Amino acid sequence: MDAEQAPTYNYFKNKELALVLAPFAGGQGHVGVENGPKYMLQHGLESQLQELGWKTTIERPLDNESIVKKMLQDTSKDAYGHIKRPNLVGEATELIYKTVKKSLQEGKFPLTLGGDHSIAIGTVSGVLDKFPDAGLLWIDAHADINTLESTESGNLHGCPVSFLMGLDKDNECPEALKWVPGNLRPEKIAYIGLRDIDAGEKKILRELGIKAFSMYHVDRYGINNVIEMALKAINPDGKGPVMCSYDVDAVDPLFVPATGTPVRGGLTLREALFLSERLAETGDLVALDVVECNPALATHDLHIVDTISAGCAIARCALGETLI
Repeated sequence: MDAEQAPTYNYFKNKELALVLAPFAGGQGHVGVENGPKYMLQHGLESQLQELGWKTTIERPLDNESIVKKMLQDTSKDAYGHIKRPNLVGEATELIYKTVKKSLQEGKFPLTLGGDHSIAIGTVSGVLDKFPDAGLLWIDAHADINTLESTESGNLHGCPVSFLMGLDKDNECPEALKWVPGNLRPEKIAYIGLRDIDAGEKKILRELGIKAFSMYHVDRYGINNVIEMALKAINPDGKGPVMCSYDVDAVDPLFVPATGTPVRGGLTLREALFLSERLAETGDLVALDVVECNPALATHDLHIVDTISAGCAIARCALGETLI
């Protein structure tokens, strides 16, 4: 790309990074996922990124006194029909949204460490505020596109994409989640790694024509071809901004065992890291989430090490680490 064509969002040139810590578990039922960011920092992620040349700052949007208090309280009364903790999720994701939005306005690349995947309601909304035409790569075993009506569990970590697309706007919505712009367009999202999709989600994906690459596609075409097809779908000319929201359960639990909803038959660790490396090569990446590391679900210490080290490696590779 010529200098005059170079995008104004080349964060890989400026190397300013905001580590957005999102220790949040309210979108699902397992305790412990809120400790993912702490464990990743203890594993040395910040210093590892600094060694790659990134200048880092740490943002803690959920240190808000009200949120901390609510997360420590019994949230069983926070319900909207069968939807669990909508007020907590709404308040937390709005704070994350404001922090990601601010980081991008300051010229910093937001790397958000979760927490459960409901936090992406905030991160993706923040990116779309800065880059309305951004493409979204959703790397996950699950589609996370259930609506308030279709979700059987009522856990909002299975619904962030539907909120981001405004699929519930025609129905009643919990007050605390009405802030979500809902402006993600179906042609700007692509999935990689799917292998556990609810019936209602399949219907949505088909009706909206959303590009969804399951493990079948990875097996048939290979990970590189799948990545190229996904990028082509959401960024046809290769010159637009791309965000990646990466759930570690996209990786096979053989490599990442300490996560809330593991599904066998996922990406190998090499495929998972190659995906990140390929995104870094494009120069188009403007934000990254790494979510759903849950040390509390490990059966022994090695499972914690495997999961946290994989999460850190996904982040490092997406931000420029190479094998040679």
